[in-house]
Amino acid sequence: MEYTQLGRTGLKVSRLVLGTMNFGPQTDEADSHSIMDSALAAGVNFFDTANVYGWGENKGRTEEIIGSWFAKGGGRREKTVLATKVYGSMGTEGSPWPNEDKLSALNIRRAADASLKRLGTDYIDLYQFHHIDRATPWDEIWQAIDVLIQQGKILYAGSSNFNGWGIARANEAAARRNSLGLVSEQCLYNLAERRAEQEVIPAAQVYGLGVIPWSPLQGGLLGGALRKEREGGGARSTSGRSGDALKDSALREQVQAYEDLVDKHGLEPGDVALAWLLAQPGVTGPIVGPRTQEQLDSALRAVELKLSEEFLASLDEIFPGTGPSPESFAW
Repeated sequence: MEYTQLGRTGLKVSRLVLGTMNFGPQTDEADSHSIMDSALAAGVNFFDTANVYGWGENKGRTEEIIGSWFAKGGGRREKTVLATKVYGSMGTEGSPWPNEDKLSALNIRRAADASLKRLGTDYIDLYQFHHIDRATPWDEIWQAIDVLIQQGKILYAGSSNFNGWGIARANEAAARRNSLGLVSEQCLYNLAERRAEQEVIPAAQVYGLGVIPWSPLQGGLLGGALRKEREGGGARSTSGRSGDALKDSALREQVQAYEDLVDKHGLEPGDVALAWLLAQPGVTGPIVGPRTQEQLDSALRAVELKLSEEFLASLDEIFPGTGPSPESFAW
């Protein structure tokens, strides 16, 4: 496994991030523990979750599964860089109550304590804002985070699904308080979805944030969707975020060209999509969310795959990037 520093911090993390969103809803506790053991044995030390994972009436279940894994001991917690998130409502389904979501100081305090209890740990390495809260001032947010850091409950703060100016605003507010500010941004970024290159990734680079792409295969679109469709196993490739994407003839042609290029070089589409992200400036590591051991094994291969400049150029021809703004829409 390769390691890199998370943004401008001294924290060393693996170049693959184990996403745990499927733990509970799709992968039972025993299999989830097995996947985490395998990931740690392979050198993956960066695990990502969120307080809302488990979803619906089972919100928090994923954190509980990670907590029961930590409880097995063997240095599991000490070897893991643990990231979770706050923002989504943790209230009772169908009976919302004020202050059970978003980024008020009250919810941040309550949510952090609740996550720590479910995770069975006394600290969170990276506490991420799952979304921008447009109603809460940054001075309030950073005050709450500073208290958690002083209490030793969290070490770093990061963002997820922020825009470029949101990252700038957050870190300028932190600088005025002499706080460290955001050290990472978790964003939607992959070969087929490159809008983050306009402002999010440039902002992250300027402010020293590590970029952690989620949905690196665009909901299965880049994982051999057309091949699976031909083989009769395309249900996953046309569900979730990709939705009806393959009904778009232009996108379908792009995906076909992508799969043809990958086949020509004897590679696997999913491996190439992850390796492409690992080759992009500013990217710390993509989040892989395996439902099975086989999917984890496939993702691990990507770290060893080095794409040539010629191959990367061919990928850019198929999926052109937007480039940074304002050049992407002006001159």
